[in-house]
Amino acid sequence: MATCYVCGKTRAVGNNISHSHRKTKRVFKPNLQRIRILTDGGPRRTYVCTRCIRSGKITKAV
Repeated sequence: MATCYVCGKTRAVGNNISHSHRKTKRVFKPNLQRIRILTDGGPRRTYVCTRCIRSGKITKAV
């Protein structure tokens, strides 16, 4: 499973809860996008979550 390059966000585990309150395991996946960003070593293509993109924590490479 991929993680966010900036914040390290990865999958989270929780429960599906039915109407009768039976619980089964489920996975919450982050919204990761594969984009080109500028790093110290130049531009590279990495996975970044949409929250980091929207908040401006990265600079996109053109």
